[in-house]
Parts: sequence; structure tokens; C-alpha cells
Amino acid sequence: MSGKRIIDLSISIEAGLPSDPPIMIPEIDYIDHLEGAEQMKEFFPGLKKEQLPDGLGWAMEFLKLTTHTGTHLDAPWHYHPVMDGGKPALTIDKIPLEWCMSDGVLLDFSHKADGERITVKDLEKELARIEYEIKPLDIVLIRTDADKYWGSLDYLVKGAGMDRDSTLFLLEKGVKVVGIDAWSWDRPLPFLAEEFKKTGDPKVIWEAHFAGIEIGYCHMEKLTNLKAIGRSHGFIICCFPVKIKNASAGWTRPVAIIENE
Repeated sequence: MSGKRIIDLSISIEAGLPSDPPIMIPEIDYIDHLEGAEQMKEFFPGLKKEQLPDGLGWAMEFLKLTTHTGTHLDAPWHYHPVMDGGKPALTIDKIPLEWCMSDGVLLDFSHKADGERITVKDLEKELARIEYEIKPLDIVLIRTDADKYWGSLDYLVKGAGMDRDSTLFLLEKGVKVVGIDAWSWDRPLPFLAEEFKKTGDPKVIWEAHFAGIEIGYCHMEKLTNLKAIGRSHGFIICCFPVKIKNASAGWTRPVAIIENE
């Protein structure tokens, strides 16, 4: 591991935090070692707690959560039943693993206002600034700094977001996995709802997600620590999702791997 730096880009799954809508807030039931000793007695008839090390058994946790809790990778099935012009959309267990480990590219839009669109022109300007050209299977990360608000209600309305055209701009270059350090790849839902209320135009609803109907792709949401990467390219992203049969997403612990440091 000499000369290699690994940066954790995930948040922890925690119970009770208001950083999700109420129906999505996870619940965790922690079984401590004392309770674990009682459970072990059910598996080993005749066992007395005194026979266990310090009278203690196993620890474990029971979780109630969604596949979109914590840092996760959304599959095309999350967006629509079809992708790529009518083909069945991939569920998370069918995502090619080759998509999930590749060269990373970090685009910084932390200067943009909450709820602001990240447009094609914004992408072109940032790519020119960092002197980089997107290639197929690059994993593109969008920094908004919304993760600073993780753990609070404000998190749900923080950060800029992608739109349909800017998402397709990346997908048309062969990108299959992207990610953002905010609650959603789209702009925060309240901003979308307000625009829909004003205009009545349904095209604003989940426009970046629905781009996956045209070209199938995956995106990570609720990333963190993107600033710590310290460079715009020249690193590897690894983000294999938990394999859940026929699911719309899987939890992941993405890392940035920087060689030769």
C-alpha cells in the first residue's frame, strides 16, 4: 500500500437523523453483548452465561431502512422500467462491475447556489478549467458541498443539481456511473416542486433521473469528503454496490484511490 492514499467518500447509516424525508429515516436496533449472550443460550441448550468470555456473547444490529438510505448507487430501474430506447432497465444486481471501478473525475460546483442548475455550459467550462476530456467509463463526481449539512433538515435543500441536458452530456460520452455529494442527483426536490407549481411543466420533475430512460446509467447520492481528493483527475473510484435481487439501488462505500503519493 506504499504510495497509495484511499479516501472514504461515504456517510454512515445512522438512526434518527432528519436528513431524509420521514418515511426514509432509518431505524437501528442495537443488540449488545449482554443481550447477545441471552440469544446464544437459545442456540446452545444448557449454556450458562458464565461459560462465555466475561459472560458476554455476540453483538448485532437489526435495521429498518430503504435501499436509498445512506450513500448508495441508484440503478436504471430506479428511474423507469426501460432504458436505452426500450430495453429492460437494469436492477442493481445486474449492473456490470466494470462500471463501478474506473478513472475518477471531480467537477467542482460548490460555488453555485442551492437549487441552481448545473448546465452543459457549466460542465464545459469546468472541464476546460481542469484541462480534461471525458472518456468512456469515467466516473464523474459532482461537488456541491451540500454534505456539510448532513445530519440536519437543511441537507434536503442544499446544493446545486444536474438537469436532463447536463446528464445526457456526460452519458453521451460513455459515462455510466456518476455521483454527487447531495441528497439527489437532481436539484433538491423542493426547488423542482416550486418550479413545477409556477410553470405547470412536468419536464422539470426528476429531469436528471429520467435522462436514464434515454441512456441507462447509475448515480451515487449522498457522497461526502470530495474536497479531500485534492485533485480533479488522476485517481480511481471504486463503488461496488451491495447485491440486492431486483432492487432499484444498493448501498455502497465508495473510495477514491490515489496512487504514487
